[in-house]
Amino acid sequence: MTGATATAAPRTPSPPAATTRSAALAGTGILLRFGLRRDRIRLPVWLLSLTLGTMLTANSLSGLYTTEAERASTARTMGSAAAIATSGPRHYLTDYTFGSMMAHQMLSFTGVLVGIMSVLIVSRHTRAEEETGRAELVRSTVVGRHAQLASALGVAVVANTALALLFGTGLAVMGIESIGWGGSLLYGFAHAAIGIVFAAVAAITVQITAHARGASGMALAVIGVAYALRAAGDVGTEALSWMSPIGWAQRTYAYVDDRWWPLLVALGFAALLAAVAFPLSTRRDVGAGLRPTRLGRPVASDPLTRPTGFALRLHRGLLIGFGAGVFALGVTYGSVLGDAEDMLKDLQEVQEAVEALGGATITESFASMITLILAIVASIYVVMAALRPRAEESAGRAEPLLATGLSRTRWVLSHITVAATGGVVLLALTGFAFGIAGAAATGDSGLVGKLTWAAIAYAPALWFTIGFAVALFGWVPRYGTLAWLVPVYAFVVGYLGQLLQFADWLNNLSPFGHVPQLPAADLEWAPLLILTALAAGLVWLGLLGFRRRDLETK
Repeated sequence: MTGATATAAPRTPSPPAATTRSAALAGTGILLRFGLRRDRIRLPVWLLSLTLGTMLTANSLSGLYTTEAERASTARTMGSAAAIATSGPRHYLTDYTFGSMMAHQMLSFTGVLVGIMSVLIVSRHTRAEEETGRAELVRSTVVGRHAQLASALGVAVVANTALALLFGTGLAVMGIESIGWGGSLLYGFAHAAIGIVFAAVAAITVQITAHARGASGMALAVIGVAYALRAAGDVGTEALSWMSPIGWAQRTYAYVDDRWWPLLVALGFAALLAAVAFPLSTRRDVGAGLRPTRLGRPVASDPLTRPTGFALRLHRGLLIGFGAGVFALGVTYGSVLGDAEDMLKDLQEVQEAVEALGGATITESFASMITLILAIVASIYVVMAALRPRAEESAGRAEPLLATGLSRTRWVLSHITVAATGGVVLLALTGFAFGIAGAAATGDSGLVGKLTWAAIAYAPALWFTIGFAVALFGWVPRYGTLAWLVPVYAFVVGYLGQLLQFADWLNNLSPFGHVPQLPAADLEWAPLLILTALAAGLVWLGLLGFRRRDLETK
């Protein structure tokens, strides 16, 4: 009788944790360099635009407020609730030098722009790559599962660090009194901290939804909430400001106290968000989101069988997200409209601007300036919507549609129609919100209609922006991102130009500069009709180019 003795197979030792983490991040450096190469045009445009606007602002402030008495008078007027809500905390007013004036009035606005830049970077290098199918191709090589997200965050960190150094160096070398190296570097890195936090926010939102625009929309909504919390906290309960990354950056008090430690709070929070984002990315399939896609109907509804209805379905999430955001911004600004006259009445420059507008009140002048800002926010939506055909083409989804009886012209026009109509809806919504909140703050019910129409008057400027984007898409699709120059330039010369008295010809280069500034100015139809005609011409030019060029195929 024989017997066999079972021998246990030797157990393979588990790889060390450090090796596992290294494998998960394999290829991150290569993807980081590749991401920076892909953005070699996009990032310099963002960085140079923001830096140039910042330096122009600093130079203008030093020229406008030449005496200590003028700066002290400005500090008194900036102490109202309206000014605090639209600028920053009161502590900057204790020593209102050129530096503190710069940080007080500009950090929150430029911080929002830096946040938008960072969100778009992360979304572009993660969720957009999955939508087009390139992420799956990359991951089939020797690339760790966390490499793509890590490289996207790395691109955002590099961009924000470069911006901080540009801000710090650019301001310091200007030689303006009270704007030295220490405060300037802190001012720059305060912006970088804001950008890095919102890049980490985007790292989470790209895990939730399967669409790049939905992920960007959610992250942009977080930026809006952060700005509103900062404004509410600075005016009332300061604890609310400490719930906002923008509030943390402002608590550095650059050029006043030069406190660096609030940046550690921002970086720690960003690290926490990133630590959450990486595990979330492993709980979903490539190309899918944590939020399950809802099953569609067995038979498509009649609107979905038509180009415009289908385009509206694709744009629906982005439009709803922006609608909620602009409505909240309108209410926020309208709620402080009642304090505008007390805030601005002692500023000589504002008085001169009021006289130039034909005797409008200070409240109306302030309202027209805020309406311009709200219109520029709406232009961000129309740029994203107008460039949607490019995204569809790059992803390979346009080719099967155009292989049917659908013509190229009709397909592009469906997206243009939704972008143009959606832009007008956003203008009407933000103007109405601005009006009802402003009417409640001032007791003037007539502001509801005035401010609603003042916002809608910017529709031709939005249509021109769409036309510019379509022309780029039709002829040079790889440079379509240059369409972002329109809203960025409009903000720099439209908003800052009014405050800092830029030359008129700079404002005339922006389509927003030709729109009558209602309700402070009278309505003029000629510039609106000209802008509409130019927009139609640019759309026709873009359609002509799209019909002539080859379609990008997969």
